[in-house]
Amino acid sequence: MNKRVLNGIDVSIHNGKIDWSKVDKNVDFVIIRAGYGRLITQKDKNFEEYYSELKKINKPIGLYWYSYATSVEEAELESKICLEVIKNKKFEYPIYYDIEEKKIFDKGKEIVSQIAEKFCSILTENKYLCGIYCSAFFLKNYFNDEIKEKYPIWVAHYTTNDKPSYDGYYGIWQYSCTGKIDGINGDVDLDYGYVDYKTIVIENNYNGY
Repeated sequence: MNKRVLNGIDVSIHNGKIDWSKVDKNVDFVIIRAGYGRLITQKDKNFEEYYSELKKINKPIGLYWYSYATSVEEAELESKICLEVIKNKKFEYPIYYDIEEKKIFDKGKEIVSQIAEKFCSILTENKYLCGIYCSAFFLKNYFNDEIKEKYPIWVAHYTTNDKPSYDGYYGIWQYSCTGKIDGINGDVDLDYGYVDYKTIVIENNYNGY
């Protein structure tokens, strides 16, 4: 179903100073952490720098917002802060809602699905292409089918197989958290991309376009 076509990485402040001129030669797209939680002070400290440097080399960019929301109300607050952080910028890849906290999954499938729907629907209403990032296990067991079919999926599963243990459709697979890329010190997350999101975004005037 999914054909491996593009190489990507995802980064945050934890990756430190990055030499993007070196990274440029080895990746097709980059997903940046914009922030986490529901306060403006939780914006990723390296977000602006990474965004600016990637625009200089014309590299397609996506982003993710790490969630701590345990209710629909908190997810709405997170969406509004995310919108504040990313306003007046352009992204060629989706804005992903990163859900991986145990306290969220402890709420059960129905609440997790409602949380994801609230965040993604608000971003969608504001003309952003919004998706879900999650591990294969939790995607399979803690999200309803409507959510998984409605929004772009970025699945995480570190395996020696040639695909993750997730049967649903996905546009990006994060296949390693211990990758090595010239220009980045230490480990970096590695991704395979299967969808031409840049064309989808620009043709539909999403993500600031």
